[in-house]
Amino acid sequence: MYVIAGLGNPGRKYENTRHNVGFDVIDLLAEQYNINMNIKKHRAVCGTGVMEGVKALLVKPQTYMNLSGESIASILDFYKLDADRDLIVIFDDISLEPGRIRIRQKGSAGGHNGIKSIIACCHSSGFSRIKIGVGEKPLGWDLADYVLGRFSKEERASVDGAVSDACKAVGYMINGKTDQAMNMFHVKKQE
Repeated sequence: MYVIAGLGNPGRKYENTRHNVGFDVIDLLAEQYNINMNIKKHRAVCGTGVMEGVKALLVKPQTYMNLSGESIASILDFYKLDADRDLIVIFDDISLEPGRIRIRQKGSAGGHNGIKSIIACCHSSGFSRIKIGVGEKPLGWDLADYVLGRFSKEERASVDGAVSDACKAVGYMINGKTDQAMNMFHVKKQE
């Protein structure tokens, strides 16, 4: 079984913010694969189903971004899953322009507090991840204010495309085709 976790912050206040694009991907996956997000366990909202012939658990941690790892580690422990093999994490990245996605099979936190938390709590940095570009913060802006802010209309249209691409990439990744997803989606957005 794959755990597919989208990072974000719970509550209406944070809906549609840059920091919540991971939640946006989970919502779209749940809609596309008809997965009911009705399980509230492990300090997360979850839903189980079958995606591309593979059993999956969609996860939206409710611990707030900086403690995402507590929820995800609890889930992996409960189901006796391995972060390096069974986990895909989807989150925002300020170093990518809106509309770009970047897929990685492992890596550092890159300054992202949600990823730092997952690495610390799961004792691993070898899990797969999909980064969704939200754009660089403008000069003089506070980072927290920027990532907790909302997109312009133009940015939102680009980000919606990236959310859709991320859903397609997940389909490849859970079937062992991460390299193919990387080739397809990295090249596509550079053209």
